[in-house]
Amino acid sequence: MDKNKLFYGDNLKVLREHIEANSVDLIYLDPPFNSNRNYNQIFTSDGKKSEAQLMAFEDTWFWGPEVEDQYIQTVRSGHGSTSSFLVAMRDLLGTSNMMAYLTMMAPRLIELKRVLQERGTIFLHCDPISSHYLKLLMDAVFSPNNYQNEIIWKRTGAHNDAKRFGNNIDTILFYSKGKTWIWNKQYKPHSEKYLSRFKGVDQDGRRWMDDNLSAKGLLGGGYEYEYKGVFNLWRVPKERMRMLDEEGRLHYTRKGGIRLKRYLDENKGGAALQCLWDDIPPINSQAKERVGYPTQKPTALLERIINSTSNPGDVVLDPFCGCGTSIVAAERLGRKWIGIDITHIAIATIKERLQKEFGMLLSPNEITGEPYDIDGAIDLACRDRYQFQLWALHLLGIITEMKKGADGGVDGFHYFQDGNKFKKCVTQVKSGKVSVKDIRELYGVLQKERATLGLLLTLGRPTRNMVEEAAKFGIYESANGRKYPVIQIVLVKELLNHTKFLHTLVPD
Repeated sequence: MDKNKLFYGDNLKVLREHIEANSVDLIYLDPPFNSNRNYNQIFTSDGKKSEAQLMAFEDTWFWGPEVEDQYIQTVRSGHGSTSSFLVAMRDLLGTSNMMAYLTMMAPRLIELKRVLQERGTIFLHCDPISSHYLKLLMDAVFSPNNYQNEIIWKRTGAHNDAKRFGNNIDTILFYSKGKTWIWNKQYKPHSEKYLSRFKGVDQDGRRWMDDNLSAKGLLGGGYEYEYKGVFNLWRVPKERMRMLDEEGRLHYTRKGGIRLKRYLDENKGGAALQCLWDDIPPINSQAKERVGYPTQKPTALLERIINSTSNPGDVVLDPFCGCGTSIVAAERLGRKWIGIDITHIAIATIKERLQKEFGMLLSPNEITGEPYDIDGAIDLACRDRYQFQLWALHLLGIITEMKKGADGGVDGFHYFQDGNKFKKCVTQVKSGKVSVKDIRELYGVLQKERATLGLLLTLGRPTRNMVEEAAKFGIYESANGRKYPVIQIVLVKELLNHTKFLHTLVPD
């Protein structure tokens, strides 16, 4: 792959149609955990008294006709161990929510193995609710022989539960595709307690602690001889003892003993990293990197993973890329990257993060699946009305509120500043046919919400009667004397053509 790429769509379809076999060096995925929760993204608007929520994704899985069809397809696909796993799990779990979740994950993991190169690695981030099932599924897809680690990340300091121990950890399953893999050993800073053991200091300022050279007490081995008047069973042969002495690495104690000097600067900057990661704090409300996305992981966590099993120029893939922390980490570390997500708000958030941190403006060639013309907009509206609404609102450039289900006629709203006051504008998005009725309903919502302006964002062209009806609701005069229609109609096609709406009040 010669360039970075974002894909907006179902990762199973994207993997099958766009990602070549053996083309990826490292995969990190943080899929929904089957936690039976809906996650909202929180936005704040720099003190402008506006806060809004966008439902980012639903982490809820149910058995239904589509899942049944996926189950049959995967079992019949010829992936022996994975098919056997699904059959066994269905005998155990039946058509439960957990079984629906595993059925969704299985074909995606099969595709992820296909695109991973032979020396590649995969890290699956999950929680205790599903980790034991997912480990069995990973064994089925990648083989138990390619399991490398179960990493435990302490994701929060404390989590108080009334009748059980606090659940404050996540699990990261680390597998390789083959018998060898890219590996760069990682270290963490030594503790103060460990550093305090280096009490010796040479003339050149090098700090050291002494270590035992005696082989007494060890089970077998050792070398028995006298060195400089000290007779002992030593851990090293006499020739090696002389070399250590010539190098100044022996410490002669006051009691006549001989010990080995171990220098602090030879510890490669820290202690070798273990599989318990308790030194990377989670994203809290005060974190500078916080973007308000649910389940956002700290960049340091992804940087550690990427540094461990990839090199600069390698390709990192995240098929559930969310707010793009893996993408940001890969870009910082000089890796190429591929991100996939099924929600527009994820793709929009990633674009904004890349622009803010790196000044990157992704071109249409670098984003696949996001509409860039009216045909693409129509296609998205047919496939997923909710995602079309999110995409269209983002085109308008308004921080807005949007929730699935009954919305009371409000798809979104934003506050704009007029003089020293904040005024409210309500927005409706229409992807189908529109009529005069929609204008009247919008004005009713405007009155109900006590808003100042109403905005109809429409895929279809408004009729002449609609334009005339909107004009009936009059003009709003701002503090600076400018006048704006109370009900405004904006076409998606015009937004795609970057038309400026001089009559529309939007936040600065």
